This record gives sequence, C-alpha cells and structure tokens, in this order.
Amino acid sequence: MSAAEQIFGAGGKRMRPALVFLVSRATAEIVGLKELTKEHRRLAEIIEMIHTASLIHDDVLDESDMRRGKETLHQLYGTRVAVLAGDFMFAQSSWYLANLENLEVIKLISQVIKDFASGEIKQASSLFDCDVQLEEYLIKSYYKTASLISASTKGASIFSGVNSYISEQMYQYGKNFGLSFQIVDDILDFTQSAEQLGKPAGSDLANGNLTAPVIFALKKEARLRDIIESEFCDTGSLEEAIEIVKRCGGIHRAQDLAREKANLAVQNLQCLPLNSFRIALEELVKYNLERIK
Repeated sequence: MSAAEQIFGAGGKRMRPALVFLVSRATAEIVGLKELTKEHRRLAEIIEMIHTASLIHDDVLDESDMRRGKETLHQLYGTRVAVLAGDFMFAQSSWYLANLENLEVIKLISQVIKDFASGEIKQASSLFDCDVQLEEYLIKSYYKTASLISASTKGASIFSGVNSYISEQMYQYGKNFGLSFQIVDDILDFTQSAEQLGKPAGSDLANGNLTAPVIFALKKEARLRDIIESEFCDTGSLEEAIEIVKRCGGIHRAQDLAREKANLAVQNLQCLPLNSFRIALEELVKYNLERIK
C-alpha cells in the first residue's frame, strides 16, 4: 500500500482516464446515452492502474532514480518491492477487467499488457543500434505508449454502444495521438532540463534507447554513430551527442513527425458530433504539440 500511495501520490497528468471520459461522453451522445455507465468509470480506473504498473516496471528496467520529480519506488523500497508492486497492480487491474464481463474489451486490454512486454523486449534488443529504422521505432512506440491509449479510447466507445466504424475511428485516434505523444516526449528528453522533465535529461540516449530525433540525426552526421556505438565511454561524449542531434535537425524533423500523427488523430474525430467533448479531444492533441513549441 505504501508503494502504491507513493506512485499515485506523485502526480501525473491523468491523461488516459481523461481520454476515457471524453470519448465516453462524445460517443454516448450519438446513441442518446444520458449518463456514463459504471463500466466507463471502471475502465478509466483500470487504464490508469495498468499505466502506473508499467511505469514502475519501466523504472526498474531503466534503473531510473526519478519519476515525476520524486524518487522512484525501487529507490525507496528496493527492486523486489517495486517489481511486486507493479505485478500486483497488473493483477488487480486484470481482475477488475474480467469483472467488466465484456469479451471485446477484455481482449483489447489484455493485448495491451502483451504489447508492453513486446515493447520492452524490442527496446532491449536494439540498444545502441544505429541501424534501427524509423518504422521499428514507431512499432516500439505503439507497443509502449499508443497501444494503451488506443485501447482506452476504443474501450470507452464500446461501452457507449456505438457501431464498429466509430469504435475503429476512436482506436485510430488513440493510436495516432499516442504516437504523437511519445514522439513529443522523446523530443523533450533533448530540449528540457532535468527539473522540467522530473528525470535526468538525455536519459534515453544515455541508456542506448535511440528515439526519433536521434534516428533522423544519424542520417546526417557520421560522428554521432561513432559516439553512440562507443556507448559514451569518453567524458563529455553524451553532451556532444545531444548537441549533434540538436544541430543536425533531428529535433525539427521529429517535430514534423509529431505534427503529422497529430493531424491524423484530429481527422479520426470527424465522425463525432461537433460538441464540447470532441473539441476537448482535439484540444488535447494541440496541447501535446504545444509542449514542443
């Protein structure tokens, strides 16, 4: 309980539950549903629990010291307690999920947990690999981030009882928004300070996790490959690599990619009635892009 209170009490944007409620409201209007169901509310809780469990395990795997500006669970309680806390949250969320008694949603969310593992394996197998392609990066980003967001938005629409076309559009909205969100996060790893990030700046690159800005910069600067493949063995080499990424237009091209995915997400919302909930879903996409202005 102490471990759970620590991670839930550390803040965070609560973006995923917000997406569940906004899509629930937007789609409920289509079928004349006046109030959200208990399934909508429970789905929002399950999604946040799964997200939090994944963060705990991520921090253990990445050996991160800080999360949301506070010490990570494994720093406070040790790796054993942190892993068990993450496992417990996954198990608890699975139990609540089963009790929703909707096979389509159960399959949808179960796939997310499988995707998390696939994403971690994909990332671990390509550390410091300068030949990683953009498409591989996007697949890994889907597994690690967009899969849960797309399941959130599609699951919410299923519980509203809309047709399969609208549910699929909500899935695509979550997928495109999730990819845009991850790309923006990866840009911020280069452009923000440790205080702003709540974790050390450049930590992904330092750990050998090559994200969109690096993949784009590698096509322009051979020196960057040499530094990365040396695994930053020389003093100041990480700082030099970060500077090359900024200088070679890697961040600018990653910004274009984030905008491209954001535009697709907004297009996916066209099937919804134009109301305050759809506008809020569009604003969330814009808010994400404003983080890199």
